[in-house]
Amino acid sequence: MVRRGARVAGMSVPDYTQAAEEHQSLLVLVQPVGVLSEDAFQRVFDRVAALTQVGTRDSSRAVCVRYRRHYPPDNNHWGDFQTHRKVVGLIGVAECASAQRWPHTFESFQQLRTVHAHSLFDSRLLVLGISGDAAEQPRSDVVFYRDADSCDGLEARVEEFVGSLFIVLESKRLDRASEKSGDKIPLLCVPFEKKDFVGLDTESRNYRKRCQGRMRKHVGDLSLQAGMLQDALVNYHIAVETLRSINDFLWLGAALEGLCAASVIYHYPNGTGPKPAPRKTSGALAPPDGDRKQRSGTLTSNGLSADPSTEIGRTKNCLSPDEIVERYREAIGFYGKFKLASVVELEACIKVVRVLALQKKRIEASDFLQNAVYIHTGVSEEERIQRFAALADLYDLIGFRRKASFFKRVAAMQCVGPHVAEPGWKACYRLLLDTLPGYSLSLDPSHYNQGLHQGWPAVQLRVLHELVYASRRMGNPALGVRHMSFLLHTMLDFLSEQEKKEVSQVLETYTARCPGHTATIDVWEGLAIPAVPFTRLPIVRSLKPLNLPLTLRPERLKGREGHGTPVKSSPFIYSPIVSHTRRDPNDNPNKIDFQWVQGDVCEVQLKVYNPMPFELRVENVALLTSGVEFESLPAALSLPAESGLYPVTLVGVPKTTGQITIQGYETTVFGVRSRCEVADLALGAAASPGDGVGAEEPAMKGKSIAGACEVVVVPALPLLQISTSLSRAASSLSPTAGEEVAAGSMCVRAFNGEPLSVTVRIRNIGKVAAETLELQLTPAQSRGESVCDLLTWETQEVLSQLPLAPGAVATLTLHLQSQLDFSSEGFLMELHDDTVTVTGTPFASPARQLMKPRLEMRAPGGTPPDHKHSGAGRLRTLEGTLAVRYTGGAGGVAGYYRRVTLGVRVEVEPSVVFARIGSLPATSSRQCHLLLDVLNTTDMEMLLSSHGNQDLALHSHELKRVAVQVDKLQWEEPPDPRDSPVCILGPERPAQSPVECQEINQKLDIRWKLLSSGREGEASVETVLSTAVLEHLRLAPLQWVVEMCEQVCVGGEIVHCLVGEPAPFTVMLTNHSCRDVGLFTMSVEPCRDLHNGETETAGIAHEVAFVGSTSALIDTVSPGGSYSFSCAPLFLFPGDYFLEIKLQENGGSTLPPAWLCPPRVHVSATVPCSPP
Repeated sequence: MVRRGARVAGMSVPDYTQAAEEHQSLLVLVQPVGVLSEDAFQRVFDRVAALTQVGTRDSSRAVCVRYRRHYPPDNNHWGDFQTHRKVVGLIGVAECASAQRWPHTFESFQQLRTVHAHSLFDSRLLVLGISGDAAEQPRSDVVFYRDADSCDGLEARVEEFVGSLFIVLESKRLDRASEKSGDKIPLLCVPFEKKDFVGLDTESRNYRKRCQGRMRKHVGDLSLQAGMLQDALVNYHIAVETLRSINDFLWLGAALEGLCAASVIYHYPNGTGPKPAPRKTSGALAPPDGDRKQRSGTLTSNGLSADPSTEIGRTKNCLSPDEIVERYREAIGFYGKFKLASVVELEACIKVVRVLALQKKRIEASDFLQNAVYIHTGVSEEERIQRFAALADLYDLIGFRRKASFFKRVAAMQCVGPHVAEPGWKACYRLLLDTLPGYSLSLDPSHYNQGLHQGWPAVQLRVLHELVYASRRMGNPALGVRHMSFLLHTMLDFLSEQEKKEVSQVLETYTARCPGHTATIDVWEGLAIPAVPFTRLPIVRSLKPLNLPLTLRPERLKGREGHGTPVKSSPFIYSPIVSHTRRDPNDNPNKIDFQWVQGDVCEVQLKVYNPMPFELRVENVALLTSGVEFESLPAALSLPAESGLYPVTLVGVPKTTGQITIQGYETTVFGVRSRCEVADLALGAAASPGDGVGAEEPAMKGKSIAGACEVVVVPALPLLQISTSLSRAASSLSPTAGEEVAAGSMCVRAFNGEPLSVTVRIRNIGKVAAETLELQLTPAQSRGESVCDLLTWETQEVLSQLPLAPGAVATLTLHLQSQLDFSSEGFLMELHDDTVTVTGTPFASPARQLMKPRLEMRAPGGTPPDHKHSGAGRLRTLEGTLAVRYTGGAGGVAGYYRRVTLGVRVEVEPSVVFARIGSLPATSSRQCHLLLDVLNTTDMEMLLSSHGNQDLALHSHELKRVAVQVDKLQWEEPPDPRDSPVCILGPERPAQSPVECQEINQKLDIRWKLLSSGREGEASVETVLSTAVLEHLRLAPLQWVVEMCEQVCVGGEIVHCLVGEPAPFTVMLTNHSCRDVGLFTMSVEPCRDLHNGETETAGIAHEVAFVGSTSALIDTVSPGGSYSFSCAPLFLFPGDYFLEIKLQENGGSTLPPAWLCPPRVHVSATVPCSPP
């Protein structure tokens, strides 16, 4: 039930800072006199108010003093009811610029004294600025000082003044306490009671008890102020009993409240009210204990009596903590019976609430506060605001934060109500700020990055809107923008789509006149509103520095890779007993394992999400860095409504070297500029309710936004660009080769054996000269044919052009010569011509009928391919990477280099394929014939030529057989590994030597030319040469020299001799090998050629006779040794004969057939001409 009280004369104004311990203090009013600056008065007041407890000279007691700058005169009329409400001291502070103004100043002080003259014990006037004769006047109540900063001895003067108050107080207490019951005791009244006692019988028993009871209560107040706690408790108990007997409820309530106050002072010596500044106690010294006279029941300065019996009595008279609350409740009930005592009732509620707050009895305290809410004191609007603010402070004291915020908001609304002539928007704003903690709101945006929300969003939205409106009405649009930005940032999840649009439009309207900035806004001293980083507009799920492109990426020289790397002291890779705290100080989890280069554009990738239901424009997006001078290049984004994760790349250029820390990024959204730190992103990585992104990329909630990233910036390096005279590759290279390709690629297409040249241009597009340069060609295929076998260059060609200044171009010529083996591509056909043979025996030897060996290179698979198949379908592609490693400048000195790579694709088409190769002996043992089956795999007519032979025309896909006469070559034979002095190796050899094949290829010098296009090249037989063919091409280590008729027999020549005359015949065998050969049986056998591939030996014996033996046994012939055999054939009939030299091995091993090929001598025997 609401009780209303009327404002009448004598009604006091509530003091919402009241506490129970103020009952023992003396009230001193400190006021300025005349014209005085606020600053000077405040400095003097602060020094005076610091003395809250002053010791007395003639007693061990201490006097408590409270100072007020303003005190309503009407409240002073309630001084008899409760003495702590009476102004007993007055200190005036005046300023006189001259002595002439002194009389006027003193007169003003006298007028101020008359206002409280009926209650004052003493007064003082502090005069600033006056000097001279006027300052030397001998007055005890006036003190002169030069200025507010030169008040020497001010504290001593105040102590002396409080001491004089104590003397008057003590004398009054003694006078009142010494009155006997038989004396006529005056009746103490409150202002509204005086009219009620007019005409009352003063001789009645009730009247005398009323006077005695009220006087006992008054003496209790004086004793409490004088430091006599035991006396006060005794007097309060007597007063309660006396007043209860006559039902004097108003003064009974006051006596109960006094009793409660004295008990509170005893139980809670540190006080129950708001904690003021540290008290300053007087330094006045009391007399020695031997000279000190103590009255019975007096207390020392610490509240303890020197007499133990007194302490026991005080404990008996003092209320317990629970009794204090009950007596307060009873006193408040008595006050409630009187409408004009509503202020006293309200203050009693405030006092007991403070006591209950110390007792942790919050529910009971809230009941008293609820009663105080309904006590209507009829105050003004300004006092009503003060009342609601005080109630809010009390609710906050007992822990009812939301209730406190409610009353603070009510007080704020009262400041700008429609009935207020001049709305106080600043006061309203200040009170609204105080409501934020109770509604679980904080103006620090970092408190909302935890992903958890507390409080009621609807109430929070209302309060934030009111903050925005109040800040704009008090003339601070920047503050309104800040609060609106905070509302949008923190309450985004609780706004509907329509509210999001409206709030965004309002914010854009505000920022059109006053753009939002990142600086802290200082509203007043002690209050700074931090900036609001829009980390959710857009939401960032990942912030990751990107490595430089391959062409810009710095690499560490091998000789300096370990520079600066700490060496582990333990020899073990891992030890479980090593403490985890022994971690390398350089092992920073936020340090990126790659480097950036000074002066080059660097990139940081963000993955963002737009939570708004409309397109979000983000402008001036740039990086925030520290540690290195960094030029960030701003960007602008336009994100679709509620887009998924959207990658964004921010770029910048480091200007100096060192370690750069990426602290975050800055944006401008809705006209508000934000600085978003990585720490805020790391805290906000967990998805907020309703953003719908948390489950899309869980990997993005990890290390990428765990903290500020650190990247090392190395000194500047040159930058080279590589290009060729050819077009880029039409298709991408294979993954193996393409991983290294960054600058580009080139594609070369040529026929097998066709020579080509490619010009590579290396341009320095950087700002640092390239001082060193290295070239390296890496094949894509690890096995088989390699592009490295096709491309060659002259390194000195490019080194001679160094150093390469910025803007300069160096050229390099790549030479292409392909000799690939296409014999396995299916071009070859199954040939059944047995005439293409390879043999080491003489052409007409009968052994040929038995042996007939055939040596050929044939495609695996066995199926003959189609001749008409185009060669382009058999295209052979080889890939590789041409890497140019270079360095220079400060980066080179620091041990870094760069690598620019060029992808190389070589497409080789088959031109000439040798389907089969064989050999036949020639007429000379130093020569032989190679039989080549040549296939033109192109779609054009081809002209084939070789050394010393006529050109051969081949149509498209035509196969022809070519016989080429070749001089045998002399190659060294490896020594025999066996220890036997006479051993013969078998005919098999390891794979053919590349040197031998190249030498044979150069001897043949087979070239081709396409008649329609004019393209030409070389044809190589290296890949089709077999071991057996090589043996026939080898010049036999056993050399034969045959002489007949003093004529050296060379293959193909005919030796003439006469019939009937012996023809001297000598055979010399020389061993040019590196091993011993033998045993052999050498024989000479005549024969006749039948010109059908056969020879006839039968029936020749009677036509040819020999002088000497026709056979000989050859022992071992050492390396370099020789053996000679002679005989003389005698031809009995004229005709053509052949002398066939046969060599037969007698050992267990056999020599290669090419070694055992002695020449065959063609002899023409003629009849000698008769003399004429």
